[in-house]
Amino acid sequence: MTSKTPAITSKLTGKTALITGASRGVGRQIALALAEHGCHLLLHGRQASHNEALARELSEGGLEVEVVAAELADGKAVDQLIDRVLSKHGGVDILYNNAAIMTPWREAHTTPGDDYRTSFEVNVIALSRLCDRLLPPMLARRWGRIVNVTSGIENIRELLPYSMSKAAVDRYVRDVTPSLEGSGVIMSLLDPGWLRTDLGGDKAPNAVETCRPGVLVPLLLDDGAPSGKFYRAQDYRTDGQAG
Repeated sequence: MTSKTPAITSKLTGKTALITGASRGVGRQIALALAEHGCHLLLHGRQASHNEALARELSEGGLEVEVVAAELADGKAVDQLIDRVLSKHGGVDILYNNAAIMTPWREAHTTPGDDYRTSFEVNVIALSRLCDRLLPPMLARRWGRIVNVTSGIENIRELLPYSMSKAAVDRYVRDVTPSLEGSGVIMSLLDPGWLRTDLGGDKAPNAVETCRPGVLVPLLLDDGAPSGKFYRAQDYRTDGQAG
């Protein structure tokens, strides 16, 4: 998207969306996709400077864009971020929990405990804290969309802290979503696919841009659609290929 690209009028137009890890990779694609739908964007990064260029690009098109920063491994910083969002905006309409870390490749049975602790702090605890605190205002308004980015990774024991953290995210969604039936809030899981990003590496089969159509799917669901569903972004790519 450029500043000259007209926004699409949709059910997302004017909605406020918080995207974690928005500065690059999948997060950037989410931001660009939501910008096309005219959302008010809160772009999260570890440091504010990471999102300043993207914020300038999108705000030149007339969008309301705000940069927010927090180190997700720091629970106090996460709560301060949420406090700011609640105080300034009263919450958000869309929460896209995209940010995640992958700890180093370790030979089997050599993974140190700190890898598990750090991975769960960022990928699970920060995510669940954002959901737990930003969900109640959505319930009060009887409309909201929460998308938690997961992964199809499996059978790679050298990356167990990452794969176990994503399994925990899946469990969180499955245990929370039964209580959302009829609430107007839909919580979903999205696997963007194996992409050529800093996290996915240069050997991944899919360009990062291939996930962009798919990241919108759980946001554009009809009101009343069920929560807890799992979506693969690569199933919705527009180049006719399956990733």
